[in-house]
Amino acid sequence: MSPITSIQNPRVKNAVRLRDRRHREKQGRILIDGSRELLRAIDAGVKLLETFVCRPLRENEDSQRLLAALPRSGGEVLEVSEAVFEKLAFGRRTEGVLGVAETPRNTLDSLSLRWGGSSTAAPTFPLVAVLEGVEKPGNVGAVLRSADAAGVSALITADPRTDLYNPNAIRASLGTIFTMPVCEATSDDALAWLRKNGFRIFAARVDSAVDYTEEDYRGPTAIVLGSEAEGLSSLWTGDDVRAVRLPMLGAADSLNVSAAAAVLFYEALRQRKGLGIGD
Repeated sequence: MSPITSIQNPRVKNAVRLRDRRHREKQGRILIDGSRELLRAIDAGVKLLETFVCRPLRENEDSQRLLAALPRSGGEVLEVSEAVFEKLAFGRRTEGVLGVAETPRNTLDSLSLRWGGSSTAAPTFPLVAVLEGVEKPGNVGAVLRSADAAGVSALITADPRTDLYNPNAIRASLGTIFTMPVCEATSDDALAWLRKNGFRIFAARVDSAVDYTEEDYRGPTAIVLGSEAEGLSSLWTGDDVRAVRLPMLGAADSLNVSAAAAVLFYEALRQRKGLGIGD
């Protein structure tokens, strides 16, 4: 099949439109830019519909592995010229591959919680992260990357101001958005689900009097973080919600949400190592 050389090609134009959230929602499709991200999506069973390939650009090892994996993705492979791929590529990444996939549809009830650790001698419990009102997709992706590294069981975006599968979130997560259970929900539904499933809930707040190291994260635990601009809503209060803070010894009063998340996730991991998680 001859390469697509025109940026006016209907399939190229439809893919370019997926940079916009409105069109992602309308088409029920997402853009996955990058070999590593596409490989992780394929391994996770995400339905890949088509992949645009620019052969002169796909020279790294990840691109070669992806090309070998594409036949099992079930999607169509479309070869394009460098000029067309430059139009398709999101940002400055030019690995020579970009995929269009069906948007994964996950809900709170469909979350399959990952129970970490390899030890069978001690019980292990899920650790869930909740991000409320976060509007920067890069922050969502960065939190996902830390969550994946620290063995977090699932991530919920509550009342999100960006869509979960924004291309920047996928890229910032290095594709880990496809390797762990994730979903969107309202804050009300997320809180009700956590309570129903017996989670201890810890809300990160700058005005808390309790240092984050003083709490116990070894049981079924939810760590809840809000946006940098507004923090958490008043919904995350109550007798069963423990507020914790990270000490701030300088002029700034808070960390970037992804940095704060990493600190809290790794404190939970440190405590859980005695239960077999992370061994």
